[in-house]
Amino acid sequence: MSGFDNLNTDFYQTSYSIDDQSQQSYDYGGSGGPYSKQYPGYDYSQPGRFVPPDMMQPQQPYTGQIFHPTQTYTPAAPQPFYGNNFEDEPPLLEELGINFDHIWQKTLTVLHPLKVADGSIMNETDLAGPMVFCLAFGATLLLAGKIQFGYVYGISAIGCLGMFCLLNLMSMTGVSFGCVASVLGYCLLPMILLSSFAVICSLQGMLGIVLTAGIIGWCSFSASKIFISALAMEGQQLLVAYPCALLYGVFALISVF
Repeated sequence: MSGFDNLNTDFYQTSYSIDDQSQQSYDYGGSGGPYSKQYPGYDYSQPGRFVPPDMMQPQQPYTGQIFHPTQTYTPAAPQPFYGNNFEDEPPLLEELGINFDHIWQKTLTVLHPLKVADGSIMNETDLAGPMVFCLAFGATLLLAGKIQFGYVYGISAIGCLGMFCLLNLMSMTGVSFGCVASVLGYCLLPMILLSSFAVICSLQGMLGIVLTAGIIGWCSFSASKIFISALAMEGQQLLVAYPCALLYGVFALISVF
């Protein structure tokens, strides 16, 4: 037994001690290396990858309120289209497309058949003047004891549609329905003079026939002149004046009978 004890003690004879293991530290990067630096406030007992605190982005504290987040951008104030006050806004009639200067120029063009028509003005879609002239024509018929407002607007719509199709076939540039209605409505002005004359005296005589034929020629000549100028249809005025004369002839029949 004593020999066995001596063998056991001789087998484990070494200078290694368990107390030295807890005090020993390993420097893998050498003295002063990145792995030998100790950072305060970091728990080295947690498993995972070590990230130095100086490489982490600092978190800023939240200063907003609940349900009221902080605004990251400032929206630009909306700029008014016409200005900051009512003085910079355009007139109401201009916004509606009613220009009294152009209405007066078109009226003078119709009243003066030999006057050269301005194609840029005549090509506009202006229905304010035609509506007034149609109402005036119906009012003069009403003074003569004829309630024909429905016939006036119905014949006007059918005539504008027919002239619209015809002019689009004859012209190279084409024309809009509003432009056709505007021109035919303005050229109805001489027919108002005929219906006003019918209030005073009867048109069913020789004087009435001559006056009616002259008014029909006046209206058709003015309408064809404007269409030729607006659509650049040189040499085709007689072809355009013929369907216009048929349309205004129907209005003349309403005025006479």
